[in-house]
Amino acid sequence: MNQHTETAVKTTYFSIAGNTTLALIKGLAGIFGNSYALIADAIESTTDIFASLLVLLGLKYASRPADENHPYGHGRIEPLVTFIVVAFLVISASIIAYESIDNISTPHALPKPFTLFILGAIIIWKEISFRIVLKKSKETHSSSLKADAWHHRSDAITSVAAFIGISIALYMGPGYEAADDWAALFASGFILYNSYLIFRPALGEIMDEHFYDDLVEEIRIESQKVPGILDTEKCFIRKAGMKYHVDLHAIVNGDLTVKQGHDIAHLLKDTLRNEIPQLGHVLIHIEPHNDDHHV
Repeated sequence: MNQHTETAVKTTYFSIAGNTTLALIKGLAGIFGNSYALIADAIESTTDIFASLLVLLGLKYASRPADENHPYGHGRIEPLVTFIVVAFLVISASIIAYESIDNISTPHALPKPFTLFILGAIIIWKEISFRIVLKKSKETHSSSLKADAWHHRSDAITSVAAFIGISIALYMGPGYEAADDWAALFASGFILYNSYLIFRPALGEIMDEHFYDDLVEEIRIESQKVPGILDTEKCFIRKAGMKYHVDLHAIVNGDLTVKQGHDIAHLLKDTLRNEIPQLGHVLIHIEPHNDDHHV
């Protein structure tokens, strides 16, 4: 297991521990504090636990080395796990929306004031968790860890909505009990929107969509530092898990022997993988320099 994978796995354990604790706190506070928005929040945190467990399994599977059946490694499991995580989010949002609509039409008592203090602490903790996990996802280039980060942000959003709803219900008093439920319904819409934000990049990863202009530019700059490389042409990048696989056309002197071209290609490949550690497979196609190539 490499350093990026170890970082991602440790971060996922952090998410699992945090979500388990918060699900219990929210559930108990929602039941004893008479707040469906908090109960809805607890439901969302419970799905987050299972989602984080899936992310953990996906990361460990993705870290397996390449083999005969998977020459590019097992990284593509990551976006597949992300799809499942998104499904958990959609299911939890649907449950929250259904129960909120049901509660809006059912008379019930006002929430308890102490629930606001609990929600305030939860909001702060969840935003901190979001920033920690998102930072680690950028460090490791993990799409499933990014999805896990947005789980924390969606949890924070549902808690903010619950805080607003309960505040309105308590301030306005009898007749406004449903403000809590409207808040939960509003939060479910945010969860669905975040689900799309998580789903879209993972779909692009599966479809080999190009999102990597900055990495292409970095590859071109490093390539031209290699002796014998005059310029570069086509550069295609595919992401699989935490690695980026590259197909690069490199221009060299057309008078070189096959062996010289071969040696330069290997030097370029080794240089790129040393200078840009997130690269996986690097395939170099050598192009002879001619009048059509502008160097």
